[in-house]
Parts: sequence; structure tokens; C-alpha cells
Amino acid sequence: MEPEERSLAGLFMSFQAPIEIPGVSNYDFLLMAINARREKDGLPALGPLEFYSVVSQKVEALKMEPKILDRNVNEGFSGGERKRNEILQLSVLGADLALLDEIDSGLDVDALEDVAHAVNGLLTPQNSVLMITHYQRLLDLIKPSYVHIMAVFGIEVDYDCPDFPTSFCLFFLSG
Repeated sequence: MEPEERSLAGLFMSFQAPIEIPGVSNYDFLLMAINARREKDGLPALGPLEFYSVVSQKVEALKMEPKILDRNVNEGFSGGERKRNEILQLSVLGADLALLDEIDSGLDVDALEDVAHAVNGLLTPQNSVLMITHYQRLLDLIKPSYVHIMAVFGIEVDYDCPDFPTSFCLFFLSG
């Protein structure tokens, strides 16, 4: 499948180092992406004003500045801004399966808490998240349903966490 087909099928993937997209504002990028998903689902496209009311609530929930929408995708962003921007994208687009690769990398304590809160808020019984991290600190904020601790030669420890109500899988990589 091509990347756009995977996205339309409900897959979202974040990256360790999100790329810049010069000349494309976050607002335009998100509006085009959500309308492509809506078209696939047989729903009418959102107009710019209607979409702004949706996306501005999500920006506020992530404690981001509204001007983030006017900036080009990841252009000149700090590491923390890039990670929050990916969570904003996930929040707007929704996903049946989200793959979050080191979403905690480069975040200060406050940003980590905001991102963890946002990820926890996005989980439903209808979706799943697979996270990759090298740090215990994320486990203190997000309670997964499964934890697989990986080592050089494969899965080292496998935990089942039945108290977590949604389908959530976290790979915690030990060094």
C-alpha cells in the first residue's frame, strides 16, 4: 500500500525525527488530510471555518499556541514542537492504529505530561496505539494494556496489564 492509502485506511505513524514540509501550513495540511479521510468515508468536506472550530479546540487541548496552525509543517520547530504537532495530527485525523515512535524523545517534563494526557484522551475501545520508547517516564503517565521489553535478541519480558480499558500496546526498549 502507498502511504496515502495506509492513512486513508486508518493507520497513523509518527516519526523519531518528523520532516519539515516547507510551503505547507499546518492548517492547510490538516484540512486537506481530514477532508481526504472524510471523502473516503462518504462524508462532505469541512469548510475552512468549520474546520477551524474543530482544530482550534485540539490545539488548545495540547496547550499549543494557535499560531502553530499558520506555521509550515515542522519548519523551524523545536523537537518538542514537532512531537506535539504529530499528536495534533493524530488528534485531528483519528486513527484505528497509531504507531508512535519515541513520541517522548526531546520533551521536557511539562510537554511530556501534555503529550501523555493527549494520547490517553485519544484512546477508545475502537482504536489501538503502539508506542516505542526508551524511557520509563512514559510508563508513569500512560498505563498500557501490554508492555513488551525488548533487548538485542528479542522480547525479554512480556507483561499483560488488564486494568487498562483499551487496546494499547507499548514496546519499552531496554538498553
